[in-house]
Amino acid sequence: MIAVLQRVSRAAVRVEGEVVGSIDKGLMILLGVGAEDTADDAACLAKKIAACRIFCDENDKMNLSLTAVSGGALVISNFTLLADYTHGNRPSYFGAAAPGEAAALYDEFCRLLSDALSRRVAKGQFGAHMDIDMEADGPVTIVMDSKILKTKGGRV
Repeated sequence: MIAVLQRVSRAAVRVEGEVVGSIDKGLMILLGVGAEDTADDAACLAKKIAACRIFCDENDKMNLSLTAVSGGALVISNFTLLADYTHGNRPSYFGAAAPGEAAALYDEFCRLLSDALSRRVAKGQFGAHMDIDMEADGPVTIVMDSKILKTKGGRV
């Protein structure tokens, strides 16, 4: 499972012109679910993201987590994060989970992140064409891969 975290001042996602999810200060998270991913991958990432200290404290040091700043989270499914671009010029997406499986793990990740933050997580619409409007803060962008976290014994 791959997550791209973007620290934002605000973010919103629209489907057919209608806002389906929005946040103020927090993280916009693009989430790609791989064919080999499990609920354990979702749990690993949700826990790490909630505790990741990428928000500034009173001394302008990145010492605060999403939980500490009571920030919002907007999670948007994005299978293209699993693109294999190594052969030819047209990426393939065979590494991405099948839609039904991916939707279930996307929902599980959102539920686990919501539990970790003790508040509702805003969401995009799985499988829809979405337009994203965001104001990046920093910019601070971090890519997390659950397989790397689990392999290296990532601490939270």
